[in-house]
Amino acid sequence: MKEPQRSIDLFAGIGGIRLGFDNAFKEDIKTVFVSEWDEHARKTYASNFEDDIEINGDITKIGADEIPPFDICLAGFPCQAFSIAGQKKGFEDDYNGTCRGTLFFDVARICEHHKPKVIFCENVKGLESHDGGRTLDVIVKTLRKMGYTVSYKVINSKDHEVPQNRERIYIVAFRKDIDASSFSFPNPRKKKTYIKDIKEKTPVSVKYYLSTQYLESLRKHRERHEALGNGFGYEIREDSDVAAALVCGGMGRERNLVYDDRLTNFEPVTNIKGEVNREGIRKMTPREWARIQGFPDTFKLPLADTHLYRQLGNSVTVPVIFDIALEIKKVLDKNENQ
Repeated sequence: MKEPQRSIDLFAGIGGIRLGFDNAFKEDIKTVFVSEWDEHARKTYASNFEDDIEINGDITKIGADEIPPFDICLAGFPCQAFSIAGQKKGFEDDYNGTCRGTLFFDVARICEHHKPKVIFCENVKGLESHDGGRTLDVIVKTLRKMGYTVSYKVINSKDHEVPQNRERIYIVAFRKDIDASSFSFPNPRKKKTYIKDIKEKTPVSVKYYLSTQYLESLRKHRERHEALGNGFGYEIREDSDVAAALVCGGMGRERNLVYDDRLTNFEPVTNIKGEVNREGIRKMTPREWARIQGFPDTFKLPLADTHLYRQLGNSVTVPVIFDIALEIKKVLDKNENQ
């Protein structure tokens, strides 16, 4: 029986990248190291992956030699430096320069030490165009200097059987002694899904329904922006729609409101201004956000909603990861059989 590929999970979040790879590789992968600095994300991660691995904290303080040998590096390094929504600072120099100020440097230094077979990175679409493409160019050149063949592609989650318009860039780097000529990013899945496919099957708590006063403030806010020629504002998604991208940090829940007329008890369970609206307008639940990211209903969501929205907004779309991981596995299997 062949040994499983050893993987490390950097910037692990709640484990979305690992879940996609675990589902694709099955018994042919074994996680040997995990790092995630956020204590709340670590709690959600630990409740879903039952192994004896300690979840390490700040990766910038961990030496490469403290990490066990591995074959696959999974790294969804944080998006804030490159996001369209952020300040787009990125970095201004190459691997040995000020990119030391970004967390990609930690992926590079760890992988340069261990020389894994595969490096897999996920980031926001804005990374592709940041600084006229120079930021991505630095990342690609860094990986090539380290001895890797690099491919990257922007993929939309809605093309992989989840109802979310979420474009992200995926970078796959194979060590040069591995024949990766057969690698290609996955084609879109044929099946499409919509909001109706992820909505709760039973009525949800009144706490998810907007108050009349809050709904009115959202409408006035949108009117002010529209008067200025801006498109910003709340959005109510029809059952036949797909969701807007869930946002890093869990903000922007108002962009993915839904209609749900099943509420019968309008007595508030939280402190609200005004009354519970009678139009059936509510926020999606964390479980619905999890489904929009392709997490199975067996995935545990153990924390308070505030933490869960943030974690799910920061996470990845699991089916996209799964589809890419299958293509990576094909290359590794082919090389092992040669």
